[in-house]
Amino acid sequence: MPKFAANLSMLFTEEDFLDRFQAAAAAGFSGVEYLFPYDYAAVDIKKRLDAHGLTQVLHNLPAGDWAAGERGIACHPDRVEEFREGVEKAIDYATVLGCKQLNCLSGIKPQGVSEEQARQTLVGNLRYAAEKLKAAGILLLAEPINTLDIPGFFLNRTEQALALFDEVGSDNLQLQYDIYHMQIMEGDLARTMETHLARIGHVQLADNPGRHEPGTGEINYPFLFAHLDRLGYQGWIGCEYKPAATTLEGLGWLDSAQ
Repeated sequence: MPKFAANLSMLFTEEDFLDRFQAAAAAGFSGVEYLFPYDYAAVDIKKRLDAHGLTQVLHNLPAGDWAAGERGIACHPDRVEEFREGVEKAIDYATVLGCKQLNCLSGIKPQGVSEEQARQTLVGNLRYAAEKLKAAGILLLAEPINTLDIPGFFLNRTEQALALFDEVGSDNLQLQYDIYHMQIMEGDLARTMETHLARIGHVQLADNPGRHEPGTGEINYPFLFAHLDRLGYQGWIGCEYKPAATTLEGLGWLDSAQ
């Protein structure tokens, strides 16, 4: 059966961040993920994980000035040193939290930077991060994101990401496959996941349109959950959606999926 992790950046947001861990556990989740831990001391987050028996499944590498609209800096040629410092910071947090995988957001291609410049910068940064994370026993992930929600995001399709991974040439880099983003960009979800299962380290979900919980849109989630089960997917599925009402009111799908 699938293992579901609550994305605390989007679920239980009625609570203060550190209180969302208890809320996730009470709702039946055994794992959590979120965008970033860096506004809090790692030891304080670890206390919440331990107190509620939760696994820290995933968080992102530092991604620039999120409040100002930045969505990653890994494809920015003039910020390589900042990216590398972020890798070290992320490893420090992940080590305390027991987090075994970190996601790299490639970012929006800067104006005045060519496609090739951005690509080579991203390849070099992923190669660096994959090596550093491997030494720490942590898997590096990278995620294609749709260009409707984030116009200009550099990495936006499965085949594009995998070709780039081939260029990186690391055995410590896998795909974070977000069903919502890939439904918008390319569809053919079941076949894509089957074809590339060995290269998928983490799956995320939301329904489309609206980015709400499963069952609110066009995606056949009961079929996809059973499909992943048949394929033998052993990883987590991160619930990265915006509840249509409140988090608890929208959790009926979880009971039927487990």
